[in-house]
Amino acid sequence: MYDYDAIIIGAGLGGLSTGALLAKNGFKTLICEYMNRVGGCCNSYDHEGFRSDTGPSIVEFKFVFEELFRRLGRNLSDYIDFIEVDPVYGFVTADGRRFTYPASSEGTKEVMATFSLEDARAWDRFAKTGEGMMKHLFLKTMTKEMTTLWDMMKFGMTTPALIKYMGYMYMNFESTIKHFFKSEAVLASMGMHAYFVGLPPAICPGYIAFLCYTDHQGIYYPRGGMASIPQGIARVYGEYGGETRLNTRVSKVLVEGGKARGVELDDGTRISSRLVVSNINAKSLYLDLVGRENLPRWAVKAMESYAYSFANPNIMLGLDAAPELESHHTVCYSSLEDMNRCWFEDYTKGKIPERGFMLISWPTKEDPSLAPEGCHTLNLVTLAPYDLAQGDWDQLKEEYMEMQIHSMERNFGLKLKDHIVTAHVNTPKDFERMMLQPKGAIYGLQFDHMSSLIFRPRIRSRAIKGLYLAGSSTHQGGGTPTVTASGIIAGSLIVNDFS
Repeated sequence: MYDYDAIIIGAGLGGLSTGALLAKNGFKTLICEYMNRVGGCCNSYDHEGFRSDTGPSIVEFKFVFEELFRRLGRNLSDYIDFIEVDPVYGFVTADGRRFTYPASSEGTKEVMATFSLEDARAWDRFAKTGEGMMKHLFLKTMTKEMTTLWDMMKFGMTTPALIKYMGYMYMNFESTIKHFFKSEAVLASMGMHAYFVGLPPAICPGYIAFLCYTDHQGIYYPRGGMASIPQGIARVYGEYGGETRLNTRVSKVLVEGGKARGVELDDGTRISSRLVVSNINAKSLYLDLVGRENLPRWAVKAMESYAYSFANPNIMLGLDAAPELESHHTVCYSSLEDMNRCWFEDYTKGKIPERGFMLISWPTKEDPSLAPEGCHTLNLVTLAPYDLAQGDWDQLKEEYMEMQIHSMERNFGLKLKDHIVTAHVNTPKDFERMMLQPKGAIYGLQFDHMSSLIFRPRIRSRAIKGLYLAGSSTHQGGGTPTVTASGIIAGSLIVNDFS
């Protein structure tokens, strides 16, 4: 007899989604979470009366959450209140120019026309291609297991319309957007989306570029902060009898005869189960918790070959006045080339970039309750490496914050300093300590061409029977809808495998 049918390591969106589906289907399920709250990277924290998000800042592909709650037999709106965001993005250039892209695709075309009539016309072609990608690729594959070449071939044979989009699977992000657009301002305004999967435009997969269009299908912010999403899923999980243990660290996956048979906790407690689901970094899972001694040689080599995803510090500011911004998201940038240089000339060499760009998230634009009356919260998200060529994050964090705020004022004309009530920095080392994310890797594993889709670790483990994976290390990679989708897939596979 087992203590549980399923034990899930980590209460991130992938683990919670898997757990909720298993609990609904009668599995006696336990989630073990290292932190004192559910959510993992999709979280919020309070600091001196201001609520800030720790990682994700908006939601795309809301249909994934609708699908999850449909399968759970619940109404999404009863658990999570999504607020539609419009405009989708604002931009501040190095020469002080400001503009926004509205949620309306036609409105975005009009803004592009102020830079280039040719690019405005190209937007129609880009949007048509993006709509086709949404219909034939994203909608059909987001919650569908597709981790082998045969899976892809079967899908391709049943979706012949997909062939016209295959070229973008092999191009890089930069080449894709340059295939459509010519204006430097338009190209730069799209370039930031590459970093949404953790890579510069020069090496990010080309199909990611069409996120620039799918944003116009709707982006959302959950009332109460990003933590409201995992909390909503956790409520359903609890209603179906699922058990969660917070402040509980799993130190080992118990393997017997090549099968996962439970976990061992930090204090030595052993808990048995019919299966184990991991919602942690895949390299940590296999190389540390499962252990090299329990893996075939090919599996060890495969895990060692993966690079961790990028790290990025997050600066939370509490302001006593509304910032001089127009959008929930504002991108400060100089050029597409600088976005690449930040990676190749700075990030990969252990330097903190002083040029380039920053993403500013303004959550109180949509939800004023996240700050005291009349006040506002800003999150400044930047690119910087975990391993610094000079210095250490624990000693440099305050200096880093000052440097970034000064950059915002000097380079982009944003007046922040005189309105700061409180400020807090989470560095890559802080993310590693808070969430056990190795190297502060917010997207788990890097998402280049050879580490995406079928090349990522499988949701149903090939190396260990009864072991399943969810989260950013699998399938579609990092992001709130994609990791939730991985949980939907994992839950469906397990129900089928153990029914």
